[in-house]
Amino acid sequence: MKNPYLYGYLPLFSILLFSLTFGIYAVGESLNLLSSIGIYAGMREFLTDFELRVLLLIVFALCFFMLFSALKLIGETIHELGMLFFSRDKVGETISVARGGYVIFFFGALVSAFGMQSIIIMCIIFILTVLSYFVYNIYKLSQYLSITGTIGLIFFEVLFWAIFLTLIIVVVLKLYNGILASLPFAN
Repeated sequence: MKNPYLYGYLPLFSILLFSLTFGIYAVGESLNLLSSIGIYAGMREFLTDFELRVLLLIVFALCFFMLFSALKLIGETIHELGMLFFSRDKVGETISVARGGYVIFFFGALVSAFGMQSIIIMCIIFILTVLSYFVYNIYKLSQYLSITGTIGLIFFEVLFWAIFLTLIIVVVLKLYNGILASLPFAN
């Protein structure tokens, strides 16, 4: 008998691996930034290089862990809301059908460890992992959806993420422009 909770640990490990790889890259970049603005030497008076790197890794990995966990929570909520609207399944079989897709995220997180030298490579790996999971998920769930339900689910999820990302980009740009406008040397 197959245990239905076999893949239950994979999302946690995937989030931890992605957080660690993005955190390691962020540590390298932040040390370069701290050195260029002259703060690194002052921080070295209080901490050794190893302690400083570990401290920064913990902070950045925790921030990325929170970001990826929030994205997972939002993604699962939107997916289940879409399934509520478009699925023919009345028993709840579809919840466990696509759990095998967690393996895609796990292997994507493992592959991201090879791209730690470049943020672009890690972002491409993350996006390809998400898209692969999305295609796998739609494929596995298509047996429980009609053609219109499948198209509706795809449209619903893509539309939500497009609106969500657009909103975040607009807010970040407005905040960035507000900060630049408030700087005294910007006039």
